[in-house]
Amino acid sequence: MNIREILKPSKVELKEAGFEEVDAEHLLAHLLGISRMDLHHPLRVDEALLKFPEIEDLLVDYQELIKRRLAHEPVQYITGLAYFGELTLHVGPGVLIPRPETELMIDRIVTHLASFNGAASVIDLGAGAGSLALAIATQSPHAHVIAVEIDSDAAFWLKKNIEAIGADVRVVVEDVETALPGVKADVIIANPPYVPSQEDLPAEVKDYEPHVALFGGPDGMEIPRRFYAAAARLLKSDGLFITEHGEEQGPVVAEALAENFHEVKLHNDLTGRPRWTTAIRN
Repeated sequence: MNIREILKPSKVELKEAGFEEVDAEHLLAHLLGISRMDLHHPLRVDEALLKFPEIEDLLVDYQELIKRRLAHEPVQYITGLAYFGELTLHVGPGVLIPRPETELMIDRIVTHLASFNGAASVIDLGAGAGSLALAIATQSPHAHVIAVEIDSDAAFWLKKNIEAIGADVRVVVEDVETALPGVKADVIIANPPYVPSQEDLPAEVKDYEPHVALFGGPDGMEIPRRFYAAAARLLKSDGLFITEHGEEQGPVVAEALAENFHEVKLHNDLTGRPRWTTAIRN
């Protein structure tokens, strides 16, 4: 039995259930310990198959992974890995899965940091698995990056990723409202929970990802406003603030930032949706 014969029935099963066929490849590659692209290299596949002297053992284990996906468990939780730009991050239950759509936020910050003559300071509020903090730290190695995360489960994955990547990022496990008293930063980035409490989400999100990292209160803005207040407290005058939000929330975010910030601008993500805002501290 070759790889194509192993994949075909699983791809059909996933497609008929409304899932992406490519999930079958991700899961098989994970099981074999190779990349998805390596599935198309016979020599690498043959070497990986040596771990399974009996093909039936492979098929049994593979079907278990497919069953987990059919139960809406995210591929990233099954494989333990998520990708954000050039980063490969460890993820699992208790931490929000990084979304690639907002990678443009990182481009904006890296460009901004390049204008500094010396080292600039960056704070990531609600760092989660560390995608934003680590992307900044690896692309702007002279920046001093601090990642703030209150949830202990998320902080576990954050620290794991910092260690795995070897980046110089300081972790503060504390509420954004009280963290870092007396500190002033040049740049603050935030991805607060902003989903309205009653909004219906896909099963793989609402049944698996941490609600504390998703829901921002009845209108989705209760928690973000706390993050904006923290950003105002922690930013230097003329410091840059960047925050992610829902595609319908841009005007409300601008209104919430108006008192302490100027040059408030709404930006599109990689899919063309207005999903993030920049502002300058008064």
